[in-house]
Amino acid sequence: MNKKEYQFDYEVYESIDDLTEEDKWLLDEAREVTQHAYAPYSRFQVGAVAKLNNGEIIAGSNQENASFPAGLCAERVVLASVSSLYPKVPIETIAISYFNNNGESNHPISPCGICRQALQEFREKTKQPIRLVLGGMHGKVYIIPDAAMLLPLSFTSSDLQ
Repeated sequence: MNKKEYQFDYEVYESIDDLTEEDKWLLDEAREVTQHAYAPYSRFQVGAVAKLNNGEIIAGSNQENASFPAGLCAERVVLASVSSLYPKVPIETIAISYFNNNGESNHPISPCGICRQALQEFREKTKQPIRLVLGGMHGKVYIIPDAAMLLPLSFTSSDLQ
């Protein structure tokens, strides 16, 4: 038997004030975009804002549905929009924030499993890491250098060949 270990490094900032101007702007925009979420069931509003390699900015928010599996997370809304509007343009950074109507919004949250898979697939398609800036309405901010780090041993298109 061989034992393997998986770990990764990420940056932790005490607040949005410690970020670069660009990252601060992206996270502020993601915070604003939470207001466009349609989340009447969970009351957990998520906003995501992507900066593409060509400088374009694409935003998205979570969209729930009474038929729960039919909803979309903010990250997948952004990925679908980027794929539709700029199909060959890689994403440089995605800032993700949230507003929890049921409690605090004071720490970073991470993309769900389905979003991690979608981010991995987009990354593989464009052959470029996707940097993540994660933060709530206040509190600490995490910067993950590559979204693929969140999905070790991922299932990819190469597994289908």
